[in-house]
Amino acid sequence: MKKDTSWSAASDWYSTYLETEEDSYQRKVILPNLLRLLDIRKEMKILDIACGQGFFTRAFFEAGAHAAGADISKELIAEAKKLSPKAIPFHVAPADALTFAKKGEYDAATIVLAVQNIENIADVFKEAARVLTPGGPLFMVMMHPAFRIPRGSSWDFDEENRIQFRRVDRYLSQSRTELLVHPGKEKSPVTVSYHRSLQDLSKALAKAGFAITKIEEWISHKESQKGPRQQAENTARKEIPLFLMLEARTGSR
Repeated sequence: MKKDTSWSAASDWYSTYLETEEDSYQRKVILPNLLRLLDIRKEMKILDIACGQGFFTRAFFEAGAHAAGADISKELIAEAKKLSPKAIPFHVAPADALTFAKKGEYDAATIVLAVQNIENIADVFKEAARVLTPGGPLFMVMMHPAFRIPRGSSWDFDEENRIQFRRVDRYLSQSRTELLVHPGKEKSPVTVSYHRSLQDLSKALAKAGFAITKIEEWISHKESQKGPRQQAENTARKEIPLFLMLEARTGSR
């Protein structure tokens, strides 16, 4: 029996947040960069794996792609269908069993802010390789695993040198961490985060026949409020990336 590590329990909050928050990382950082990388052409077929409520799927469709989305959460897929044009097909399916998709059906695929919530990445990558055309790119965006480790990293401040820095207590060890969506609130939904090193991700991709063809590291677009640590915080924000993007391909282009 598959473990449900989806965002079903937080579906209402997550959908509202993405649709109403104009200054979100999804809208200000991830989406513009993904559209640049995808370079969407007319008739291009894109599969948004672990699509949630379809925020990125809709953006790909609006840019001219034949976009489709899949997610294990029936609640999020129901929300995606409610928010999206009927021309976008959405499927309730785990990322490691995309049974609705034919071999080589899609020109590109995305997994956005979801790899770290998925336990079985080996079969996820195998499925992505199966549904992509030879050489078709898989774009994965995740919290940077070298700097954002659940309960294994944190911000700290060097008072003497007036430097904000990222403290990393562990990195190479894989871990599974249950996290509250709303820390401090009663009855907060719980999500599961799996930490994996770049080495772990690279090996899993290679086993599925992928080679990493591009790496980008994206920083926060936000600025700190005025205060004694403002300059140090803004410098750290620009030097220590928040997100990691991996592009991987199989076969030849």
